[in-house]
Amino acid sequence: MHLPSSSSRRRQSFVATALLTTLLTLGLLPARAATTPALLDDFSDAKHNRHGIDRLLIDDKGAGSQSHATLKCENGVLAVEGELVPGRGVPAFISLVSLLTPGGKPQDLTGYEGVRLRVKTGKGILTVQVSSTEIQNFDYHTSAPIVGKSGEFTEVRMPFKDMKRAWSEQIPLNLKSITSINLVSFGLAKDTFAYEVDEIGFY
Repeated sequence: MHLPSSSSRRRQSFVATALLTTLLTLGLLPARAATTPALLDDFSDAKHNRHGIDRLLIDDKGAGSQSHATLKCENGVLAVEGELVPGRGVPAFISLVSLLTPGGKPQDLTGYEGVRLRVKTGKGILTVQVSSTEIQNFDYHTSAPIVGKSGEFTEVRMPFKDMKRAWSEQIPLNLKSITSINLVSFGLAKDTFAYEVDEIGFY
């Protein structure tokens, strides 16, 4: 059996690499991911994520509850803690929102499988929520509660395919319409919550 020489293999590899690069450049093959970088936030800036956008803390006062929370960002770690105070007949929630663009325009995440984060869970329930322009009633696709080692930073991966809507019809998450990644603490009874996170991104 005749095996190609090492120089021949190198030439073949170079030609294949050049061809692939040309096809990607011309848009004839899809790239692995869209323009959205894999790292969304490493909390190296006290106020802005890696896209230069302010982090937003959304509470439930508009829904009739009275929950509140505080943020502290030091040494690349964001600490969030607060109290969930549900109103009559409504749940309580606090949502930490990280937009993908300053204007909240939809981004294409079809090259990724899910959300990755390093988190230290403390008290309460914490989930990952993915906001989409296709969802109009705020019942966005949400992960199961995050389970980490208490008191330790743990890398957690939340696949997009496993995320569900809470009360609405289950529809596939359109990864071409994503506007933000949210960390949501919620509950049906009055309670406290706390967690720390040092990185959020995609895998």
